Amino acid sequence: MPDLIPALLLFLLPLAYSPGPGNLFFAALGAQGGVRAAAGALLGYHLATWIVTLGIGFGLAELTGGNGRIGNALRYAGAGYVVWLGARLTRAGALGKGPGQVRTATVRDGAMLLLLNPKAYVIIGLMFSGFLANGAGEVVLIATIFTLNNLVAFLIWTLAGDGLTRAFRSDTAGARLNVGLGAMLIGVGIWMGWP
Repeated sequence: MPDLIPALLLFLLPLAYSPGPGNLFFAALGAQGGVRAAAGALLGYHLATWIVTLGIGFGLAELTGGNGRIGNALRYAGAGYVVWLGARLTRAGALGKGPGQVRTATVRDGAMLLLLNPKAYVIIGLMFSGFLANGAGEVVLIATIFTLNNLVAFLIWTLAGDGLTRAFRSDTAGARLNVGLGAMLIGVGIWMGWP
């Protein structure tokens, strides 16, 4: 078990820190209002991550194991949700201004982003298939490391988004940043739902 943590972190490094629906969502929140705007969603996403990861680790994946319909429904629902988030962002207007301002994301927003993110389920399944060897105690350890690692990655993306706000201070530049980040989210959503 001592070798588990470094190996797991190396496995998760490219998966957690590369652009994906969660990272882009939190970068956009950071651009809108910094870590404060993302706090609720960060809590919701990572609480859901830990619970879902524990559930999969303890064998709840057996419920959907050979059922392609459930997997496809989850993929399409997740893709639709990410496209909806991206479309909402593209209409947000200038950063932190006026009625089009993106609201502070809630715990529910973060939890829904995780629950409808098929990439997360694939990563969790791969992670357990490669690293689970010794029972329930290891499930809790793996789920906790996975959740904390994702939290660090999303905080970095949120702070990067906040840094982008400083580079795009004018109303026009801020609106363009929202459109760009929103378009990226829409692209990720379309990719997620592609057969």
